Amino acid sequence: MRSNKPLALFAAAAFVLAGCGGGGDASTEGPVTLTWWHNRTTEPMKSKWQEVADGFTKTHPNTSFNIEPLQNEQFQTKVPLALQGNTPPDIFQQWGGGQLADQMKSGKIADITESSKGWIGPVGKYADGWKVGDKQLGVPYLMHAVGFWYRKDLFAAAGITTPPSTVEELNAAVTKLKGTGVTPIAIGGKDRWPDAFYWGYFAVRQCSVDTLKKAVEKTELTDPCFTKAGENLKAFLDTKPFQDGFVGTPAQQGAGSSAGLLANGQAAMELQGDWNPDVMRALTEDKDLDSKLGWFPFPAVTGGEGDPTVLLGGGDGFSCTTRAAQACSEFLGHLVSDEVQKILAETGSGLPVTEAGVAALKSEAHKTISENMSKASHLQFYFDTAFPTKVGQALNDAIANFFAGQGGPDTIVKSVSEAAAGNK
Repeated sequence: MRSNKPLALFAAAAFVLAGCGGGGDASTEGPVTLTWWHNRTTEPMKSKWQEVADGFTKTHPNTSFNIEPLQNEQFQTKVPLALQGNTPPDIFQQWGGGQLADQMKSGKIADITESSKGWIGPVGKYADGWKVGDKQLGVPYLMHAVGFWYRKDLFAAAGITTPPSTVEELNAAVTKLKGTGVTPIAIGGKDRWPDAFYWGYFAVRQCSVDTLKKAVEKTELTDPCFTKAGENLKAFLDTKPFQDGFVGTPAQQGAGSSAGLLANGQAAMELQGDWNPDVMRALTEDKDLDSKLGWFPFPAVTGGEGDPTVLLGGGDGFSCTTRAAQACSEFLGHLVSDEVQKILAETGSGLPVTEAGVAALKSEAHKTISENMSKASHLQFYFDTAFPTKVGQALNDAIANFFAGQGGPDTIVKSVSEAAAGNK
């Protein structure tokens, strides 16, 4: 990503990719097997990635793959350790931001600035999120926005006719849903990062875009709006909108996860990324799930200085390490080709980075998210990604502790200052 600044949002349908990216063969490097770490451990994406790799091998016979799907949460520990060793993966999941800047220090991240020039243009400004300074150190294949996924059937049963547009309306919906005996909102507190979505959204609704940009650039949360965001979050938590025992609930693993609770109709809402339907399908026997799901952006906060169109999100991408950088770069070009972008659109696992991919989106919910992306004045990268790794982890820990009843709004703010001081 660029040097720790949040990605400015540009239209989701930015450009049309000419041809099928990744042109040429990897023969200049000789036969190579690329070890690929990705985070798609469930269907359909697990198989789709295998199909994409097989398709690339057909046109690049000197390149084969050793694919190792890993749980999302494993990347925070496995990648730093791998980059300290002698045999890191050739391709690995990359979310950019301050984490990418930290990883660059290992000397093992491939600079693909030159090798990507033939195919990266159509990705547009989204690619800037995977730069550090003027170096292109990865590329996104999907962009993401976080919002509320909800069950239309449970909303109707509770007499909720339109999705909430303000926090007051959200609180009213929580009350109505409790009256029907259903959990209003599911959250995977065990994994901690879902908690951060709430603080992040209260921050972007309370703080102006300029304040958000300066906070990430300076690695600080000194503006009073960030403390106010914590106070607003506390008021929301006091309404007790989540399932019992939410602190011990995983986000995505098993039918008892927060995604599973929504998928099986035990909860009415979940604040999650646009990938959530892809996760939920593997956690339920309900073949009509997609038709029951709706999406709405995080509601406006009364009195906040934040632009209500701003979205919290980021993107899924990959970086290469230096062992087989040319073959890896060619494969990344293949991932942003129209051919693959259309495949990704059909899975509903994110928002494609090319015009052809966006046009191939199937679900109405994802079309709605894409429209919100195109209208948003700014996409605030997840704070734990935008900040350097240790700072982001400290922030997430402070937020998770806050959800568990430990600390206050000032504790969250101080966690960043203290971690930033120790990171220098």
